Amino acid sequence: MTTTNLSPIRVGLLGIGTVGTGTFNVLQRNQEEIRRRAGRSIEITMVADLDVARARAAVGEGVQVVDDARKVIANPEIDVVIELIGGYGIARALVLEAIEAGKHVVTANKALLAVHGTEIFAAAQRKGVMVAFEAAVAGGIPIIKALREGLSANSIQWIAGIINGTTNFILSEMRDKGLDFDVVLKEAQRLGYAEADPTFDIEGVDAGHKVTLMSAIAFGIPVQFDKAYVEGITALAAQDIRYAEQLGYRIKLLGITKRVANGIELRVHPSLVPAKRLIANVEGAMNAVVVQGDAVGTTLYYGKGAGSEPTASAVIADLVDIARLHTADAAQRVPHLAFQPDAMSDLPIVPMSEVVTSYYLRLNVADEAGVLAKVTGILASMGISIDAVLQREADEVGGEGATQTDLIILTHDCVEAKMNEALAQMQALPTVLAPITRIRKEELA
Repeated sequence: MTTTNLSPIRVGLLGIGTVGTGTFNVLQRNQEEIRRRAGRSIEITMVADLDVARARAAVGEGVQVVDDARKVIANPEIDVVIELIGGYGIARALVLEAIEAGKHVVTANKALLAVHGTEIFAAAQRKGVMVAFEAAVAGGIPIIKALREGLSANSIQWIAGIINGTTNFILSEMRDKGLDFDVVLKEAQRLGYAEADPTFDIEGVDAGHKVTLMSAIAFGIPVQFDKAYVEGITALAAQDIRYAEQLGYRIKLLGITKRVANGIELRVHPSLVPAKRLIANVEGAMNAVVVQGDAVGTTLYYGKGAGSEPTASAVIADLVDIARLHTADAAQRVPHLAFQPDAMSDLPIVPMSEVVTSYYLRLNVADEAGVLAKVTGILASMGISIDAVLQREADEVGGEGATQTDLIILTHDCVEAKMNEALAQMQALPTVLAPITRIRKEELA
């Protein structure tokens, strides 16, 4: 039998917002190309959206439009359900119902999988269906496929990614224009880079969801977002970005996961990255992921992490995979999290207090003798060695006649718990006049 005689894969779409519209349009535009790759045509035949008029305008006449997602799931003719509703609530129920009905699922919902992935993948395993989620991490960049298949010969050592375009846009603007966070956030909202409620982005939660999924695939561990350390960019000041630059670094919000002696690190936080690293030069709303494997060395994946058609590109790649594997024995398919379900590891997630890294510290101090000696004395007493010190003249920081100045310290590697203790002691000094800024430093060598 020639593949071109195979019946089309029929797809039901739940939610036709930005990504849903992009998916429909790209599928229409590149239909012939996609059919030649998949060996059969892929057709969206049914769409569910609460705004029926908008959905109808987006897909035209040839597609059935309903206002109830469960009608799509109940339709025996639908082979694949694309979930683009988002969030944890109704999306979780619908995905589990679709799996129970024997439908394959494609989703861009990183929050749902990072929190409920273990339950969802187990249900899919039982029913012999696929849950594909390339679009959930880094938009149009095929990072899930690279980790799950392209790098499967490797023992992955670490991953570091700029995986949230909103925060990267804000940090790029702060650096370019010397503006503070609040000012740039308002501008990002005006331009549509940031949501009206940007909490998930600026507090690092979105990046946390994505790095949780990458960590599970890289190391064969269950998804466990609740154990990730997550810190956003709201406390960063324009002067930190300026000082970092003077020291040869850029500040980026990174999602990091790393194999270490005592388990797996899983963390999101602002990081100083050497300016000469490729990832340090990723600007605006772009995404980039660096993966270090033992055989391949360092690989870099770069592209648009969001947007209608970049994300649609990933959704449709998943549809093509499903079309190719639709009739294959379930045991022969690529496992959801790259490793065979009965071969998953129970390596622990390392608590943040046990993570070893180096640090940038900014102390606003009284401009008087002996301050530096006291601060370095505390660090020495904790066994923390200093890499570099930058002391600003008081009039540079506060203008002529100023009585306070900024003291910038870069440290060598130490365990976070020791740094926490040293910070508490330094903060208690009467000559330290404001809360100390601490940013972790990642050499990514």
